[in-house]
Amino acid sequence: MEPTTMANQWTKNIIDYVVKNGPGLVGAVLILVLGLMAARLVGTLVMRWLETKQMEPPVKMLVTRIVRLMVVAFALVIAAGTCGVNIAPLVAGIGVAGVGIGLAMQGVLSNLVSGLVIIFTKPFRVGDYVEIIGCSGQVNVIELFSTVLVHPDRSRVVIPNRKIVGEVLHNYGTIRQHDIRVGVAYDTDLPAAINLVNDLLVRHPRVLKDPAPVVVIGSFGDSSIELMIKPWSPLSDFGAAGAEIKLGIVEAFRARNIEIPFPQREVRVVGAASLAPGLGSLSRQPI
Repeated sequence: MEPTTMANQWTKNIIDYVVKNGPGLVGAVLILVLGLMAARLVGTLVMRWLETKQMEPPVKMLVTRIVRLMVVAFALVIAAGTCGVNIAPLVAGIGVAGVGIGLAMQGVLSNLVSGLVIIFTKPFRVGDYVEIIGCSGQVNVIELFSTVLVHPDRSRVVIPNRKIVGEVLHNYGTIRQHDIRVGVAYDTDLPAAINLVNDLLVRHPRVLKDPAPVVVIGSFGDSSIELMIKPWSPLSDFGAAGAEIKLGIVEAFRARNIEIPFPQREVRVVGAASLAPGLGSLSRQPI
């Protein structure tokens, strides 16, 4: 077929298609325009709603773009059907492609869905101290695919979101409770020792007054009575506060002559005279 004849045939086909589907084409154009306008409006509304949430700016932008693309894709499918295109094979192809992509990106999509669950359910927020799957740290960034913790040694722990959702999560919030244990001798005036520790905690600038510190008798050991000292401190002061409190307790006990005994054992030697002359029948030696 000559080029001129082919061009004429294509022109005739196009004219016939336009005449036959003219109203549908106009409707498809209007649907596309309205779809673009709707995508922009919905994206703006979603962004305003996300501004009220504690989310990172990249996450907000990504969620907004995904919503806009979904609205535009929906408008394209409707427009294609309006202008006479058989969308059944298109929808089937999109479904098959979606299944294939989903299988290929199973882990990535699992992280994405888990990230959305974390963002909307808010089991923790940026700044909280959490323990999860054997890792602990302060939440630094919550992203769609992973959550970043800052460990007390300033290292970063990146946890895939699918490892977080469905696991047991310990959220300390923005404060932590110390667990300090110190032993005192059995002949110690316990109320005086407890009052001394309480006075130290009340004066300490890094110890929170609410909730109030807890100082109680913990257990009776072989060589000492154990005091359990449990004050609270903000996350930013937790490490320094623990060291300062321990130093203050040692100094206060020494100033009041409160003994912090070391472990001792009593050893009885039977038949010591035959082993060492002059040792006696009974020997006691702390170790």
